[in-house]
Amino acid sequence: MNLRQIEVFRAVVTNGTTARAAEVLRISQPSVSKTIQDLERAIGFPVFHRVKGRLRPTAEGQLFFREVEHAFAGLAHLRGAAARIRDFGSGELRVASLSALSTNIIPSALAALTSKNPGIAITFQTRMSSVVRDLVASGQFDIGVVADEIDKTGVEVRPFAHFRAWLAIPEGHPLEKLQVIRPTDLVDHPFIALSPEDTTRQQAETAIAAEGVELSVILETPYSTTICAMVAARLGVGLVDPLTAELFEGRGLVMRPFEPELHFRTLLILPPHRPVSRIVEEFIAELGEALNKYGQFSG
Repeated sequence: MNLRQIEVFRAVVTNGTTARAAEVLRISQPSVSKTIQDLERAIGFPVFHRVKGRLRPTAEGQLFFREVEHAFAGLAHLRGAAARIRDFGSGELRVASLSALSTNIIPSALAALTSKNPGIAITFQTRMSSVVRDLVASGQFDIGVVADEIDKTGVEVRPFAHFRAWLAIPEGHPLEKLQVIRPTDLVDHPFIALSPEDTTRQQAETAIAAEGVELSVILETPYSTTICAMVAARLGVGLVDPLTAELFEGRGLVMRPFEPELHFRTLLILPPHRPVSRIVEEFIAELGEALNKYGQFSG
């Protein structure tokens, strides 16, 4: 049994006669008849009753035709997949990112990408950087945006961006009167901190300890978004990336630059030993364009 025999069988069932099937397939009627005979010998049962010059599927032929239709549906799916691969590389884009860039840089880049490639399918997840790293390293996702404290083994790493850390302060808080916040200004103020493994927190603790100041940490979280929400709820103050805090300004939160300067550093990560598809490279380019729009926050 071969694909040509299946194709002829399907054409006969669909069109009702060998003559019409031959016309559709652009072959001779005798070729259709011979191909059907070859198919029946190959599979071991008749697929048609021959009644007054017409072919009607046997019960077995009807069952076989159902399986043939399933197979042709699979072929149609393969054709669609091939078209997507031709046009978009993989035909889909799977992106995972740390929370900090999920409300600004990533949406902007994805919007630009889909406007140029409207047929692409996108999966996007916001996770902790360590989880993003695992998703990309295992090949489940095509690209990740992570903080720089991740384990870098098992992934391809590209530098992405860094943003100066600012102090988020509740509106009306005494620190709001200052134009720049220094470690000594934090004495006796409840502090909402990033997770201990975060490199920005580690840098902050080193800089603050050098001034002889001990923070009054009341809450820890891996997300700048959570810090902003807690600050807006007046639980304390905290260091955040400015892109995240931008969404909370005027909603119970103000920002002030912190000195000495500290930075949030981010990386792009890719699965190892895998060629980068065109659509991933386009997305990386769009990320760069989106980042340029927020240039006042970087550096």
